[in-house]
Amino acid sequence: MTLDLYVVDAFTQKQFQGNQAAVIPLKGWLETELMQKIAMENNLSETAFIKEITPNKYEIRWFSPLSEIDFCGHATLASSFIIFNYFKCKDEIEFSTLKVGSLYVYQNDDGKIQMSFPNQEPQETEDDVKNIEYDSLKLKKLAPYDVVVTASSMKYDFISRYFWPSNGGDEDPVTGSIHSGLAPYWAKELSKTNLIAYQASSRGGVLYCEIQNDRVLISGFAVLYMQGKIYI
Repeated sequence: MTLDLYVVDAFTQKQFQGNQAAVIPLKGWLETELMQKIAMENNLSETAFIKEITPNKYEIRWFSPLSEIDFCGHATLASSFIIFNYFKCKDEIEFSTLKVGSLYVYQNDDGKIQMSFPNQEPQETEDDVKNIEYDSLKLKKLAPYDVVVTASSMKYDFISRYFWPSNGGDEDPVTGSIHSGLAPYWAKELSKTNLIAYQASSRGGVLYCEIQNDRVLISGFAVLYMQGKIYI
């Protein structure tokens, strides 16, 4: 069996920045165990498997090297980039997911890809965060929960860092899904519905966010890094 493989840097316009994701188009679903092994072999924060239902509708599943993930933004962006640029789709894409319903995506004239996610506004549990000491072993004890640290910013509307050692890796470079919660929070804090966010990992990435009632639009650019084949 031969499978196509794409690796995309998401939420950036430059290679070696943003967050990497592998995208694997399928004609039929593989066994979950095999998809997990492929994700482990890829050893990227996420591998997205996409299966076409119609030319503009796909099923999508995401896997970290450790487990299947309920929701991943940057791998959705990477998958959309491939569909728009290599499958020649020009209209809106609908992704059907197992856990978060339908996700809707379209590409602007400037190449920016906009994703409509469910609004997952968080409930505040701390007043502020001043000093962060990152201890992977301690964070793993929070499983199945992950940790995001966020603050307002002079250059952007807000910045964040995201840690998920119990589910995929230590620090995620750029996390689209978590912004479906961060953007509603900062929209209320800043009294604005359009926000620009920066995830301040070592790779870094910019996300353009817009609140529309029960949906959050997350937009960003992407760039292809690699195209190849998997032989199983």
